[in-house]
Amino acid sequence: MTVKDYFIQKGIQKMLIDRFLEQELKRAGYAGVDIVRTPLGTRVTIYAERPGMVIGRRGSNIRLLTEKLQKLFNIENPQIDVVPIERPELNAKIMAERIARALERGVRFRRAAFIALRQIMEAGARGAEIVISGKLRSERARTEKYTAGVVYKSGHPAEAMVDEAVTYALLKPGVYGIKVRITLPDVPHPDDIKIKEVSEEKEEKKEEGGK
Repeated sequence: MTVKDYFIQKGIQKMLIDRFLEQELKRAGYAGVDIVRTPLGTRVTIYAERPGMVIGRRGSNIRLLTEKLQKLFNIENPQIDVVPIERPELNAKIMAERIARALERGVRFRRAAFIALRQIMEAGARGAEIVISGKLRSERARTEKYTAGVVYKSGHPAEAMVDEAVTYALLKPGVYGIKVRITLPDVPHPDDIKIKEVSEEKEEKKEEGGK
């Protein structure tokens, strides 16, 4: 196996594990996974909104996940760590899943989108965009978009400053697609302007030099 094939295979495996955990931990607010090989085995770090539901009573869910990861994905000695998401409203995957669950409960798509948009902006985001597509009002599919603030869509700002996620909700009319983009607040933005303060001594020296 070439180096290229090795990394492709590992990328595919991580994608499959991510989809598996997304289905298994949907109610726990699953937000992502990191997989790192160590001399003692494979460290699997799961990020979730509600870690207690991932762990289960006396670690029952963790043991079950460990067995499934070994059996389904041939992961050698998986060591699972669960990390809570401090600000779930700034995580695109969690917010997309919240909207999907709201739609499945019967909440109107506009109401679900506006509630999520308000929560994201109140959490301090610089901007957010929510796109919902499907048979929203009739038999013909369409797309609704809701935005607030600034959302970068190209170049380095989009890669470094925007968290993006896509999920799906299965309803009676069909499958709805939900895409969420969040411009994070804790990352330096190219539009930020900083004004340097000049001390009085430097101003006096400049005046003396000008004379």
